[in-house]
Amino acid sequence: MSKGHRSQIKRERNENQKETRPSAKLSFARVSTTKAGFVLDAIRGKDVTEAESLLLYNPRYASALVLKLLRSAIANAENNNGLDRANLYIAECYANKGPTMKRIRPRAQGRAYRIEKRMSHITIILDEKEK
Repeated sequence: MSKGHRSQIKRERNENQKETRPSAKLSFARVSTTKAGFVLDAIRGKDVTEAESLLLYNPRYASALVLKLLRSAIANAENNNGLDRANLYIAECYANKGPTMKRIRPRAQGRAYRIEKRMSHITIILDEKEK
């Protein structure tokens, strides 16, 4: 059995499992996970410059959000990790479900229908290509 307090043991274990790849996360994006997923599927595994050009001319609303997020991840890679932009590619990108805002729409004969305005948490993780 290892020595030390439980919180100290957890802290040491988490330091070993820390993610070193550069990433960026957008929380509470006002787009559903499926709609964001269409855009993310188009750029997954692509080169950073290629993905940026794809997002620039993609007509979907989520592409503007993902483009801004991608540029943030690139800036994180260059400034925090000292990586070269030319060697970067999108290793992982996904959209997780966020909270849902519930609204009510009046309908005929005094009824009310529910409108669900969905949110998502979008994450982009970059990595460097092996030479």
